[in-house]
Amino acid sequence: DGWDGNWYRRAYFDNGVRFGSAENEECRIDSLTQSWAVISGMSNPQRAHVAMQQVYEQLVDNEHKLIRLLTPPFDKGELRPGYIKGYLPGIRENGAQYTHAAAWVVIAAAILGQGKQAVSLFNMINPINHSDNPEQVSIYRGEPYVMCGDVYSMFPYAGRAGWSWYTGSAGWMYQAGLEHILGLKVMPGGFTVDPCVDPSWKQFQIQLKRGNVVYSIEVQNPRGIEKGVEEIRLDGEILKDLLIPIIDSTMMVTKEVRVRMG
Repeated sequence: DGWDGNWYRRAYFDNGVRFGSAENEECRIDSLTQSWAVISGMSNPQRAHVAMQQVYEQLVDNEHKLIRLLTPPFDKGELRPGYIKGYLPGIRENGAQYTHAAAWVVIAAAILGQGKQAVSLFNMINPINHSDNPEQVSIYRGEPYVMCGDVYSMFPYAGRAGWSWYTGSAGWMYQAGLEHILGLKVMPGGFTVDPCVDPSWKQFQIQLKRGNVVYSIEVQNPRGIEKGVEEIRLDGEILKDLLIPIIDSTMMVTKEVRVRMG
């Protein structure tokens, strides 16, 4: 089943040799299999929590504000995983932050209901927080208003941005923030609001526009919890199934949505 004892292995070579395993000197752990075990819903809850904890402990680099794809990077070992080893250690897929995967870590944390962790990681890899003082700017060297494809992880370039304006991770970060942290998901017939947030978030607002209808959404979190919705009201009326209907209107209309976490 790919379980290595504390996390999921990354893959197997044709000869059966595994990597992404505690027995490996290079690529001992890879974030992809941990995140997607959660996102796919294929892992049992206990293993999911154990595996993601290993991601936080082994792959999250708080000093340089990045989430490594794997560690240690491929270098001089005998494993030959393909083009990834063509990158120097700590560059792009070879042990740097590969930002698609970093966004998936945020999403997985939110799916597990770890709001404080999800928000912290989202803020950590947000480029604006790599550019808030001259010292950070000199390290990051990337635009503060776009996602970059990777962030180097090893001396002397740890924390430096790479491949900006050229990454699909921007869409994944948007999804992580809007759908998984703020919890706004549009689906056939309506939308839901099921946030996963830091407990310190006691209230926040979202505005959703569909055609001529503007939904003014206010989320209240009086108990300071990370995840869970107790009640949703639409124009004062309690919704039984927590699905907020999307309506058509020939005139501009504002609908008031009140979400109480609990």
